[in-house]
Amino acid sequence: MVCGSISLTRTVIGLLIAFSIQGCVKSAPETAQVLHLAHPEKVKGLDPIYSDDIYVADEASRVYETLFQYHYLKRPYTLIPNLAEAMPEISKDGRIYTIRLKKAVLFQDDKCFKATSRKGRELTADDVIYSLKRLVDPKLHSTGAWLLNGRVEGVSEWHQAAKDSEVTDYTKEIAGLKALDRYTIQIRLLKRSASFLYSLAMPFTGVVAPEAVAYYGKDFSNHAVGTGPFRLTEFSQNRQVWVRNPTFRTEKYPSEGEPGDREAGLLQDAGKTLPLIDKLVVDVYEEWQPLWLNFLSGKLDRTFIPKDSFSQTITAGKELSPELTAKGIRLHRFPLLDIVHLTLNMADPLLGKNKYLRQALSLAWDADRYNSIFWNGRSIPAQGPIPPGLAGFDMEYRNPYRQFNIKKAKELLAKAGFPEGNGLPPLIYNATADSSSRQATEYTVQMFKQIGVKVKVETYSWPEFQTLIRNRKGQIWSYAWNADYPDSENFLQLFYSKNASPGPNDSNYSNPAYDDLYERAITLPAGPARIALYQQMVRMIAEDCPWIVQVHRMGFHLTSPGFGNYKPSAFYHADAKYYRFDPAAQVGSAGKN
Repeated sequence: MVCGSISLTRTVIGLLIAFSIQGCVKSAPETAQVLHLAHPEKVKGLDPIYSDDIYVADEASRVYETLFQYHYLKRPYTLIPNLAEAMPEISKDGRIYTIRLKKAVLFQDDKCFKATSRKGRELTADDVIYSLKRLVDPKLHSTGAWLLNGRVEGVSEWHQAAKDSEVTDYTKEIAGLKALDRYTIQIRLLKRSASFLYSLAMPFTGVVAPEAVAYYGKDFSNHAVGTGPFRLTEFSQNRQVWVRNPTFRTEKYPSEGEPGDREAGLLQDAGKTLPLIDKLVVDVYEEWQPLWLNFLSGKLDRTFIPKDSFSQTITAGKELSPELTAKGIRLHRFPLLDIVHLTLNMADPLLGKNKYLRQALSLAWDADRYNSIFWNGRSIPAQGPIPPGLAGFDMEYRNPYRQFNIKKAKELLAKAGFPEGNGLPPLIYNATADSSSRQATEYTVQMFKQIGVKVKVETYSWPEFQTLIRNRKGQIWSYAWNADYPDSENFLQLFYSKNASPGPNDSNYSNPAYDDLYERAITLPAGPARIALYQQMVRMIAEDCPWIVQVHRMGFHLTSPGFGNYKPSAFYHADAKYYRFDPAAQVGSAGKN
């Protein structure tokens, strides 16, 4: 899943130190459990089929539920039922999934339900099928269509028929998507897929009510009518306010986890009814300085650590500073399943046709220095798209085009037809307009300048930037991809030609040999044979260089004294229902000055 701005802004160090000495407290006691979180980018809407960035995915998942979810505490990551009553029955050939739904799951009360006098009705198998059809409706242009298109029987044919018709006919059946009865669906795959079940836990597949889509029309994305634990009371691109959903079904906090969870206090709410908090307020801070300062002043309950504050916040031993520890603030360190990279658009007539130029740019980009400057040395310089922690990651592999080498870069640039950059027009670097990305943009400009390559920077808002990428108009840009599920295939599908923009293959890379390896790999069970194909694909990507791979990040999160039950996860979008907030602990930290 795409992550937004991946660089951090400069901050005023003296001011940060002053704030860190003060307490991390709310301005006044609160009796309700109200949690305050933040995003660094605007939330473009709440329609789950557009959950292609983490901000939409986070917010949509508070109300739209999927058939399966990840156990909150267990590691390795484990799928469990969500809307489904149990794990699916899978045929011996691995192609047919039969899934039974929980009964008495209600959509939230809303004026769109005219037949029930605004009372939310029961979710049924037909709602699931309808929602999956929306995902592959060509008129809606969802970037999540790849989850079903080419995988499920009849989806490609339905997609094409809808594309050829003036209005999409949702009554037309899809051979591989059927409601067998009110509470049972069946999904038939074209081929066995080792990762398909993960798709049904992704925010893209959140279940919506047809009545809500019809009633709100083009404004549906600004409303939220689902079955989830929270109700939306306020929405704009800059703020979302959620409250406990009174008609949410009975779901309990987990009673087991992994070693250390009990000692960390993560099981003290075992067996309690979810959600635990009464209200969730999410504000957007497009600059890191005000976000950080609001956390330090007690107005936010979770934050990342801006790079220019890292040395004041984290000790040489990678522990939280004594000053912040004394305030009850907690540090959470964890590896992210992600990749930060520069995309070189293969649909661009210049970059896409000149492999030597792409390789030269990659060799001119210093990942070690970037890691030091922008990530305080806490990230891992990447050699390929697969992050550590997933099967297929090769610790010994060294990408021949990811070693910083100006001499070789200049040789390849000359081989590309542009000695010392002569004759090469300025390359266009597409960036978001916020100041938090400007430093990283300038860094890239300076890297390419070393070999004589000029760069022109064009800036956009986050929604404008995403539209540019989907329309294949950009040339070079910075992106980050967070894992959608715990399989390397999720990173390798980013280069599958059938997933080209507006799908997740933002580089628009197309290589029949790669596609063949990918299609073979996804049918294999986990094991050495699949890993061998994965590693072969990584080497093919390295040679063709549609990306300049940069780093795999390590997360350093801080939480406020009152924030409980926080366990970092790579798949955290629906985790707010497990969170707890203790107003007494938050206010009590004032006495630690």
